Amino acid sequence: MSEIKKAVLAYSGGLDTSVILKWLQDTYQCEVITFTADLGQGEELEPARAKALQLGIKKKNIFIDDLREEFVRDFVFPMFRCNTVYEGEYLLGTSIARPLIAKRLIDIAKKTGADAISHGATGKGNDQVRFELGAYALMPSIKVIAPWREWDLLSREKLMTYAEKHGIPVEMKHKKGGSPYSMDANLLHISYEGRHLENPAAEAEESMWRWTVSPEKAPNKAEYIDLEFKQGDLVAINGKKMKAHELLASLNQIGGKHGIGRLDLVENRYVGMKSRGCYETPGGTILLRAHRAIESITLDREVAHLKDDLMPRYASLIYNGYWWSPERLALQTLIDHTQQTVNGWVRLKLYKGNVIVVGRDSKHDSLFDSTIATFEDDAGAYNQKDAHGFIRLNALRLRIGANRASRKS
Repeated sequence: MSEIKKAVLAYSGGLDTSVILKWLQDTYQCEVITFTADLGQGEELEPARAKALQLGIKKKNIFIDDLREEFVRDFVFPMFRCNTVYEGEYLLGTSIARPLIAKRLIDIAKKTGADAISHGATGKGNDQVRFELGAYALMPSIKVIAPWREWDLLSREKLMTYAEKHGIPVEMKHKKGGSPYSMDANLLHISYEGRHLENPAAEAEESMWRWTVSPEKAPNKAEYIDLEFKQGDLVAINGKKMKAHELLASLNQIGGKHGIGRLDLVENRYVGMKSRGCYETPGGTILLRAHRAIESITLDREVAHLKDDLMPRYASLIYNGYWWSPERLALQTLIDHTQQTVNGWVRLKLYKGNVIVVGRDSKHDSLFDSTIATFEDDAGAYNQKDAHGFIRLNALRLRIGANRASRKS
C-alpha cells in the first residue's frame, strides 16, 4: 500500500461514501478532502457538509459545487451535437457526468496539494474506468484509491456494521434496507439498476419510475412545443431563452408529464458483462428528436451520413470513459464544425410517451428547396431527363457484375 498524504474523495454523503471516508482515514492515515457535485440530481446537498464535519473533515476541506450549467453546456450539449446513442438506445446520462466529476476532483487535488483521489465505484462497473481514465488524462501523477477493489466490505450488512462500529451516522432508509434499486441521477437522467431488475425477463414495477408518469396515465391532450437551435445547441423553448441547465430542466418537466423518455435495456459494459438498467431521460429524448429534425434541413447529405457513421464510435468513447482522449477531442472538432449551420426551430407534438416532429425551418441555413422538391410543375428547376444518365452510370458496376455471373452459368 503506497503512502498517501492527502486524498480528494468524491462524496455523496450516503452510506457507501461515508464509510469510505472513515475507511480512508483509518486505512491510509491521510487527510481527506470531500467533493460533492450538484449536477441537478434533485437532492439536498447540505447534509453532506454536515456529515463530513461530523466525521472530522475540516471546513476548508469540504467542497460542494454547483456544476449544473457547466455539465449541460460543456458536456451534455456537445454530446447531443453528435446525436449520441450507445447501442441504439442509451442516451449516456451516467457516462457523460463522470468526466466532469473527474475534472473537478483533479482541480481540487491541484488546488489543495492532494496526491490522491478516491471514488465509490465498484470493481464490477464502468464508473471506476471513467473516473480513473479521466483523472490520469488530466493529472498523470495522481494516485487513485478505489476501496471496493481493496476492502472486504462487500455487502450492505458489512457496510452497516462498519458504520455502526465507527459512529458513522446512517439514515433510517439504510437501516430499513434502503432503496430496492441502485440509482444515479443528474439533469440528463435518472437510472435504476440491481435487485428486482437483475431478472431481465421481469417487467419493472410502475412504482420505480420517479420522473415520468405512465404513458397510459399521461394527458389525453397533446402538447406542442417549439425549440430553437443555434449552432446545434438548444437556446430557447417556446421563444423563451434560458441558460443551458434551465432548458434541460424545463424539457424534463414537460416530457415527464407526457410519459416521455422511459427506457429498459440490457447493455454491454466495458468490463465485459451484460447489465440490465432502466432509465428516465425525458428532456434528452425530446432534445435528440428535435436536433435530428433541425439537422435534416440544414446539413448536407454526406455530412449527415458521415456523422451517423462516426456516432457509434463517439458514443463508445464516452461510454467507456475516453472523454478526455485525443480521439474524442478530434471527433468533437469535426462534429462542432458541422454544427455551424444547424440553426433554426423545430415544432414537436408530445403525446403519451411519443415525441412527434410536426414542423421545422431555418431562415438562413435551410437546404430544403421547395421549387426543386415539389411534385408540381417546377418550371424547369429540375430536369428529370438528367436522371437517366445518373442511373446508367450508377448501374454500370451492377451490369458488369451481372454479365460476369451470366458467363459463369
